[in-house]
Amino acid sequence: MTTAIGAPRVEDLGGGLYAYIQPDGSWMINNTGFLVGSNGVVAIDTCSTERRTRAFADTVVTLTAAPVRTLLNTHSHPDHTAGNSWFPGATIVAHERTRAELIAARDLPPMDGVFEPIDQGDVPPAPPFLTYTRGVTLWVDDLRCEVRHVGTPAHTTNDSVLWVPERSVLYAGDLLFAGGTPFLLSGSISGAIAALTHVIAPLGAKTIVPGHGPVCGAETIDATLDYLRFVQDVARRGVEAGLSPLDAARETDLGDYAGWSEPERIVGNLHRAYAEIRGAEPGAPLDIPAAFREMVVYNGGRPLTCRA
Repeated sequence: MTTAIGAPRVEDLGGGLYAYIQPDGSWMINNTGFLVGSNGVVAIDTCSTERRTRAFADTVVTLTAAPVRTLLNTHSHPDHTAGNSWFPGATIVAHERTRAELIAARDLPPMDGVFEPIDQGDVPPAPPFLTYTRGVTLWVDDLRCEVRHVGTPAHTTNDSVLWVPERSVLYAGDLLFAGGTPFLLSGSISGAIAALTHVIAPLGAKTIVPGHGPVCGAETIDATLDYLRFVQDVARRGVEAGLSPLDAARETDLGDYAGWSEPERIVGNLHRAYAEIRGAEPGAPLDIPAAFREMVVYNGGRPLTCRA
């Protein structure tokens, strides 16, 4: 039986800035956010299903009569973008690669047997239609909000963050998982380290809304960097020993990271780390379905838990 999880909650970050936190932050249960101005709302990401996105949209309405005029997608993964169509009056903004990845995803076959089945509901594709290459500035009344592409593949090939310098608030997307295992299969281990070290940490954010998990601070950056370097070390030793990513994962003691949710992600992360050790460019294509199937094997042959 699947364990019940808590209801989404809103955290008031002050001055019209909100985080919408969905427990328990596991597969396909992401965070969003929204910024309320006098004439409109900027929403940051949507959710993985119709039910969850409608709950998010209904929550915004309880706090402001202003419409959602702008919707920012931090990256292309479906838990952050599937509900785009439920904000029909919004200008959907994202990095140009986010748009390209969402359009390409229409032709991908389903990964049957990988996840526990969920009811996505009615979520027709709605890719971004205003794109940028490096970044764009959004204004919420007189509050400057800086959207920045991180400059390298990291969690994906197309990650952006929203930084509110006046409030020292960062909406980090899936560059950060608070209490959950980071996932870099479709991005880059080395790129994520570079992005966190050279783009995210120097901001000095006091409040961070991660893509999954509770609102946090800079300690999550440090913990994530430690984990990513741990993955690189496991990968180096695995390659030297002639082990496959799956076998290396099976032989690895996760230690301090064993208590993080989704430990099976070590397999996918090792696939990415192995590729980089062998000379692949950050974000280079991998056999994503095969890596997910090995994650199922690591999980004892059971589909990955998905409570969305």
